[in-house]
Amino acid sequence: MSYFDAASAAPLHPVARQALQASLDEGWADPARLYREGRRARLLLDAAREATAEAVGCRPDELVFTSSGTRAVHSGIAGALAGRRRVGRHLIVSAVEHSSVLHSAEVFEAAGGSVSEVPVLRTGAVTAESYENALRADTALACLQSANHEVGTEQPVASVAEVCRRAGVPLLVDAAQSLGWGRVEGDWSLLTASAHKWGGPSGVGLLVVRKGVRFAPQGPVDERESGRAAGFENIPAVVAAAASLRAVRAEAALEAARLRELTERIRARVARSVPDVEVVGDADRRLPGIVTFSCLYVDGETLLHELDRAGFSVSSGSSCTSSTLTPSHVLKAMGVLSEGNVRVSLPPGTPAEEVDRFLDVLPGAVAAVREQLGAPAPETVVRDDVLVVDALGKRCPIPVIELAKVIGDVPVGGRIRVLSDDEAARLDIPAWCQMRAQEYVGEEPADQGSAYVVRRLS
Repeated sequence: MSYFDAASAAPLHPVARQALQASLDEGWADPARLYREGRRARLLLDAAREATAEAVGCRPDELVFTSSGTRAVHSGIAGALAGRRRVGRHLIVSAVEHSSVLHSAEVFEAAGGSVSEVPVLRTGAVTAESYENALRADTALACLQSANHEVGTEQPVASVAEVCRRAGVPLLVDAAQSLGWGRVEGDWSLLTASAHKWGGPSGVGLLVVRKGVRFAPQGPVDERESGRAAGFENIPAVVAAAASLRAVRAEAALEAARLRELTERIRARVARSVPDVEVVGDADRRLPGIVTFSCLYVDGETLLHELDRAGFSVSSGSSCTSSTLTPSHVLKAMGVLSEGNVRVSLPPGTPAEEVDRFLDVLPGAVAAVREQLGAPAPETVVRDDVLVVDALGKRCPIPVIELAKVIGDVPVGGRIRVLSDDEAARLDIPAWCQMRAQEYVGEEPADQGSAYVVRRLS
């Protein structure tokens, strides 16, 4: 089985396994105690903090360990907003942030705060100008990921940090995806990360708060981790996280170059060998090892099952997942196809032979799913010189498939009205139009669902 979902969780690094096992015998005691076992535990915790701070590029007393990357995000945002409540109650986030950031923003807004969501380009990147335009006199905090978790696009953190610094607004950076590859550049104020993204154990997160940043920890007071992370420290896991971060950093330059070559191979081969496919995300400014593409007329979850049977573990940003049945907010913000979306994220050490085998299997898997999901004959009728396609009750990608089947039945300049009650159609039909060089006119109300109007250009 080839595991190609390192962006979700990287396999445990051998150094992390060794450090975890070694520290189980020494790091079990309370590091706050002064007896011998406590002192040993404290030495391990302090050494791990110093090593991690060096890798991050901060002072050891600016960094605390949390129970997860999500907890670090929640605590970081809540503490920064509370610390600057006299400035105002305005928060800025990008439209493609991790759900942990967006959930924090929802809670803040529900409590009376205001949130500005910065749009992204079709590549998934923000611009510094968009953050500058979103800043207000009452802005308490801005948030920006260092790189996107679904498409791998790197964000201009240094430029955005400079804009925020000039305005006196702290910037919180979610560095979960990128920290294993290197430090986050720029004059950021807070940073979060998660160890299982770089091959450390799960259940260890990082929260860095620079000196001088106003920060008020929320929740009951706890004496551990400077009062910013409650609960007994999991010292063996923290030690393993720090050891694995140093190990992957030592290998990062060579491995990044190798994985970039493999992802370039995927990008080129997929575009050549799979019809009606779009590779999404920035072509150049992206993380090593991550490549994402969308296939027209394919259900993402079905394609993942097909690839799983072929021996490949990949993930998807598809809308029709069993857990949510809603479009990926990242793909929606980018304006790209949400159906048939595949994310390949290669863990360090992935053999080139496994990538080549994946590229040999993929075209057949896509073709099989397209045949399996072959749409029924669309129900069409001409009303006022407009071809109406009734796709009510049919989940995407069926509405898009039916649109593609009848686009040739109208003359150039003619219009098609697609009726659909699937939320994903609101994203997928405009994306299809852009991919196939047709004009998306807009959405109109309908008796059931919505009507999506398309004009044939070619």
